Amino acid sequence: MREVDPRPRVSRRGFLRSAAVAAPAAALASGAGLPVGEAWAEGGAALAPAELKTLVKMARDIYPHDFLGDVYYITAIRPWDAKAAADPAVRALLTQGVRRLDEDAHGCHGLPYVQVAWEADRVVLLEGIARTDFFKKIRSDLVVSLYNQPELWPKFGYEGSSADKGGYINRGFNDIDWLPKV
Repeated sequence: MREVDPRPRVSRRGFLRSAAVAAPAAALASGAGLPVGEAWAEGGAALAPAELKTLVKMARDIYPHDFLGDVYYITAIRPWDAKAAADPAVRALLTQGVRRLDEDAHGCHGLPYVQVAWEADRVVLLEGIARTDFFKKIRSDLVVSLYNQPELWPKFGYEGSSADKGGYINRGFNDIDWLPKV
């Protein structure tokens, strides 16, 4: 009996037909100028796009969650641009902090902070500025601006406020199924 190859066969014509459909879609997705993932940083009120991108990368490195998209970190960092536009001291703090982070990255890796490929290398750079007012301010603000996004709560298993629903006593307070029964 002759063996039959179970793998699907693709003809040259079929391959070219599917490539002809995929190529225009890829061209549209890449855009003519900025990649789609970086266009958000172009409309900053006070901060340059490079500074905003550095702050988002910094936020992702301070509070890393691989299952979260950049959009949540961008949402957490965006208010800093408005704060910098309203207060020259905040603008100076952010601009000087980002500049120092980039200088440290250039000194160690020859690249700006956002282009340092390995997270572990970026964390070492962050540890170098951990005692600065810039780092402390960004880190403390991120606790609220990142985790207080209601769209994120289900991703962490948080059901939201329970006060308006009568409290936690009748809404899962005793749902501790991971403790052994005594």
